[in-house]
Amino acid sequence: MAGVKKPWGGRFREATHALVEEFTESVSFDQRLALYDIRVNLAHVEVLRKAGLLSPEEARVLSQGLREIEEEIRSGKFVFRRELEDVHMNLEMALREKVGPLAGKLHTGRSRNDQVATDFRLYLLAETGEILQELLALRQALVEKAEEVFGVILPGFTHLQHAQPVLLSHHLLAYYEMFRRDTERFRDLRRRLEVCPLGAAALAGTPYPLDRDLAARLLGFREPARNSMDAVSDRDFALEFLFASALTMMHLSRLSEEIILWMSPEFGFIDLPDALCTGSSIMPQKKNPDVAELIRGKTGRVYGHLMALLTVMKGLPLTYNRDLQEDKEPVFDTVDTLRASLTLAALMVEGLRPRAERMRAMAEEGYTTATDLADYLVLKGVPFREAHHLAGRIVARAEEKGVKLWELPLSELQGLCERIDQDVYAWLTVEGSVARRRTPGGTSPERVREALETARRELEEEWCG
Repeated sequence: MAGVKKPWGGRFREATHALVEEFTESVSFDQRLALYDIRVNLAHVEVLRKAGLLSPEEARVLSQGLREIEEEIRSGKFVFRRELEDVHMNLEMALREKVGPLAGKLHTGRSRNDQVATDFRLYLLAETGEILQELLALRQALVEKAEEVFGVILPGFTHLQHAQPVLLSHHLLAYYEMFRRDTERFRDLRRRLEVCPLGAAALAGTPYPLDRDLAARLLGFREPARNSMDAVSDRDFALEFLFASALTMMHLSRLSEEIILWMSPEFGFIDLPDALCTGSSIMPQKKNPDVAELIRGKTGRVYGHLMALLTVMKGLPLTYNRDLQEDKEPVFDTVDTLRASLTLAALMVEGLRPRAERMRAMAEEGYTTATDLADYLVLKGVPFREAHHLAGRIVARAEEKGVKLWELPLSELQGLCERIDQDVYAWLTVEGSVARRRTPGGTSPERVREALETARRELEEEWCG
């Protein structure tokens, strides 16, 4: 590390302590931004040329050198040096080695403060684009599975107790709705990401006549940031990304939890392909849904990243503070965690094999059509609260006898409520219960088909868009 000249070294008489070098370096993780930094550098070259701060030949030489470095990065030949602190200085030093002192002109009119903020936004724009595609694939998998299993009935739950029978397709489409909302959040986030900090410099702007609109256009941003102090200190976009990711991970965790429960012998509702499960080192019979368990576990990791950055940001005065170096690792790890989780969740949905007979049999357990019995009594003129009470008494009678509701003889039912007639039995089947839930958003086959058609249209529009 001896002999490395710091870009800020003119003010200092002593070399940086080795422990300080180690503690403050960021290139070990921010090298992930290298290709985005090249893009920012290339755009800045053009802005400097237009402002008359670089001659056309100087701009050509700098651009050529930057593209050579870009190729080295893409090919894996570029060596990042920790003693150069961060990705920006690594690239600047590499450029200096190629073009000489001319490389020093590249930093005219900017700071690492606006540079890294711009790199970071470009990175998240690219990654949210990939996340949106992965969300789209997961939603597609849910719709295709819902179509494949159409007609399969299982018990719906409240308080993890049998509640009412529903179509499995309806259950799967509930997750489609969750991930559709996640999609909307990431799309909305992109609008606020498309703001370019470049040209804000350290915090106050620059005296050079730099065309910030040109910089924004060259980099694909919608507009330049409106306030230079906010531009370099804002990390709302990173926090929004972490929040949207945490919410998506929560939805993935809920789906994973159901897969874990459903795959247990106690439920026995589904099976997963061997390729998506693991075994035990000691118990040869085990087939564990480890992917689902890890998604559930990694959700807490993403929550932690959100809280970590919120905590970093809460005490920072304007403008840039070195604390902001702590913004990248949480975001980078969240990107990796979320993208892997989305991809694997789609594979689990695609491979999910329902045990339809077991699901239907369990839908008949727990007196899941008791609400239908109450609804039947209401249509016979009984006020709902009284109907609810009578249905509860009938459930209690069936429990005493160890029979299902439809196994109680008509005479016994009529002994509890004289308004009950033979037509009551049609109300007590799980198929009848599902078919009667025809209100918009309900679980009847007609409504679920409508929901599938709507989802299909949405997916087609997004794939085409």
